Amino acid sequence: MNVFRLGLASLRRSVLPSSRVAARARPFQPIRQNRHASYQRFPGPDGRQYSRAGPAEKLLFLWANYRPVIIGTGTVGGVFYVYNLEEVPITGRRRFNCLSPETEKQVLGDAGYKDLLREYRGKILPENHPNTRMVKRVVERLLPAVGDLGIETEWAVHVIDEPNEKNAFVVPGGKVFVFSGILPICQDENGVATVLGHEIAHNIAHHTAERISRSFFIFIVALAATALFDVSGTTSRYITELVLSLPNGRTQEAEADHIGLLLMARGCFDPNAAIGFWQRMGQAQQFAPPQFLSTHPTNHNREEAIRGWLPQATTIYESSECGSTSAFVREFKRAFEGPQVSVRRPPQSQGKRNDDDDLW
Repeated sequence: MNVFRLGLASLRRSVLPSSRVAARARPFQPIRQNRHASYQRFPGPDGRQYSRAGPAEKLLFLWANYRPVIIGTGTVGGVFYVYNLEEVPITGRRRFNCLSPETEKQVLGDAGYKDLLREYRGKILPENHPNTRMVKRVVERLLPAVGDLGIETEWAVHVIDEPNEKNAFVVPGGKVFVFSGILPICQDENGVATVLGHEIAHNIAHHTAERISRSFFIFIVALAATALFDVSGTTSRYITELVLSLPNGRTQEAEADHIGLLLMARGCFDPNAAIGFWQRMGQAQQFAPPQFLSTHPTNHNREEAIRGWLPQATTIYESSECGSTSAFVREFKRAFEGPQVSVRRPPQSQGKRNDDDDLW
């Protein structure tokens, strides 16, 4: 019996250490997912659950078990992304956009335009109102530059009687909305051209379609962050907004400033007036979040960027038919078009900035 026990102990010493070393040296080989199990156990003495594993272990698990799906999805997504890359007019920025201008107009423009008309029914100023006529004059001078880009659409102009609302926007499809509260900050037609050049530039660049197109990939990134880092969907959404959406929004706003400045110069509006407008806009607002938390650049950064684009805009302004004779003809026509524009100034109390608005 003693001999048998000694032999058994010797056998254990000869076998167990080697098996332990082999277990430690064996590379990570996750067990394939059991669809009927409540969670996937990882190999090892601790038997940790998938939800408790680290991001690296989860990546290894997904790669080992779903490699064909990951490769196939990534290949299709990459081809789809590259196929839908395009250049923004004027600036030449490369961006992903999978919505055509026709789809953008039909899905977002037409329905949105009808909703806005219903929402502001009774507040839209009549066609013969001085403010409406002034805004229309500005739009008519900006449109030839839009036509030079080969963009044809049915434009419509509406001025909304909202003295406390300092904003303007253009619905996809060329429907212009201007709130009366921004007109005192504009002061004159050059200021209005700064605002509308910016808003029409959003329409030219199809920024709305770009944001929707990017939202597909942002949604996928948010899902991946939720799965790998075991965070809530709300947390992952905030992170992706901060890292992906907000920087793209600031890029679009700066691009609209650039294109809009060139549009107003082409329409014989003084591009230097854009700096004065943004200075007045900065004085009119009481609250502004830090730039990294906003979809818009700060007014100071906008001014600095505009100063850098001014030489290009000035060249366009001087080469266009903006000489003294043309200016005299425009003033002569304006004298017979009706009385000068009168703007109702808003009360002294100013509302807080709404970062969801386009201009702010």
